[in-house]
Amino acid sequence: MSETASKAPGAPATSGDANRWKALIFIALAQLMVVLDATIVNIALPSAQTDLGISDGNRQWVVTAYALAFGGLLLFGGRIADLWGRKNAFVVGLIGFAAASALGGAATNEAMMFGARALQGVFGALLAPAALSLLAVMFTDAKERAKAFGIYGAIAGGGGAVGFILGGVLTEYMDWRWTFFVNIPFAIVAALGAYFVIREPEGGRNRNPLDIPGVLLSTLGLVALVYGFTRAESNGWGDSVTVGMFVASAVLLIAFVITEAKVKAPLLPLRVVTDRNRGGIYLSLGIAIIAMFGTFLFLTYYLQIVKGFSPIKTGFAFMPMIVGMMVGSTQIGTRLMTRLPARMLMGPGFLVAAVGMLLMTQLEIGSSYASIILPAMLLLGLGMGTAFMPAMSLATLGVEPRDAGVASAMVNTSQQVGGAIGTALLNTIAASATTSYIKDHIGSASSKSQQQLVALEGQVHGYTNAIWFAVGMLALAAVIVVVLVNAGKPEDHAVAGSGEGVEDEFQVPVVAH
Repeated sequence: MSETASKAPGAPATSGDANRWKALIFIALAQLMVVLDATIVNIALPSAQTDLGISDGNRQWVVTAYALAFGGLLLFGGRIADLWGRKNAFVVGLIGFAAASALGGAATNEAMMFGARALQGVFGALLAPAALSLLAVMFTDAKERAKAFGIYGAIAGGGGAVGFILGGVLTEYMDWRWTFFVNIPFAIVAALGAYFVIREPEGGRNRNPLDIPGVLLSTLGLVALVYGFTRAESNGWGDSVTVGMFVASAVLLIAFVITEAKVKAPLLPLRVVTDRNRGGIYLSLGIAIIAMFGTFLFLTYYLQIVKGFSPIKTGFAFMPMIVGMMVGSTQIGTRLMTRLPARMLMGPGFLVAAVGMLLMTQLEIGSSYASIILPAMLLLGLGMGTAFMPAMSLATLGVEPRDAGVASAMVNTSQQVGGAIGTALLNTIAASATTSYIKDHIGSASSKSQQQLVALEGQVHGYTNAIWFAVGMLALAAVIVVVLVNAGKPEDHAVAGSGEGVEDEFQVPVVAH
């Protein structure tokens, strides 16, 4: 039994728990590094492509190699964290991520760069679920858990936007290689801090033998799914390889579910996802991320191409969203999470974000930043921050300690798959609307300047069409939350690591095989 489990209600914190707030600093630092990396490299990509001689056809692999490894191995990474211990997995993940970042920064050709990005994805898949599951097993008091997940949720949501700023500064004033090297001090500080400060509760490991068929089926199925969406973006939805990837993914993931229902020690115990609350969280988060990723993409293009912002100015233009996320997550979410059921925060949070997104559908070439983008970003950040925080907490609430790593991995998997879908799907919608607009209006443009104007208007028309779709996605996420998530206040229920009430409404009882 864990020391947390053995502690009587109201008992003072043990020495093992005393460092949990210090531990949160290092866990948050590691999470920031992983989230930053998802966007910081995008800003540096044009410079890196020129330096390394990467062709236009191959440049997507700088992003795709990371996404495939990270998305495909997350469940495996979560299970390894449950097997090795979260602290061990966390430290190994950090060291590996730092080494892969050093390799990327020192890359001399495209193969070395692609390999480094894939390695970053591998160690990120170990690190991310370990970080979230450490929070799940270390913070079991409802109010403390609310504060801890408020900080974590703000970083998970806002870190990507910070990446735009840091990426712009490093690329413009230093060198694109520093977008990789900057990870090294983050990782070293977080690994040293974690090693000396984190005291993981005892008895929460899952020492069952590894489910090899489950590992292979889930990894191949997720890789095929992520690659299918990535390829659809560049080659179209009707491309034979794209269609083949989707078919293969469906077959592999169905086989995975059948396997998990039958094996004695599954990689992903179905009790983790069949619970209506956790299932609702995974589904709504994934759908909301589709909208978020599309927004990052289109706003970056709009600000740089249409409005002529520099990379640094574009990065700072995202600041209102970061501020909104921090307020939504650490103030609204943290203060209300112990007083209201999660759906009363998540549902309205997604709707507030949808209102922010709705404002962005009004974008035109001459739109001012202050009148549309700034309030839209504030609302988007505020809504997502308010929704993310209880979602992160509820996704691991009440799960058995031995399943905490896999439950955490599912949060990351839903976000990763949502990001891949969002980028491909919204890009396709925007491109189609842009092509249609230009085709309809180019005939009336008699001069070269008018043709350029039509091309820009077509781009903005494409962005707003895709943003309308994102509004619908956020509204759908809100509906899913209201329909599926019926959990009460966190303090009404046992939490991961508490050792009591595990088989309550959050936990489907374990069925003997």
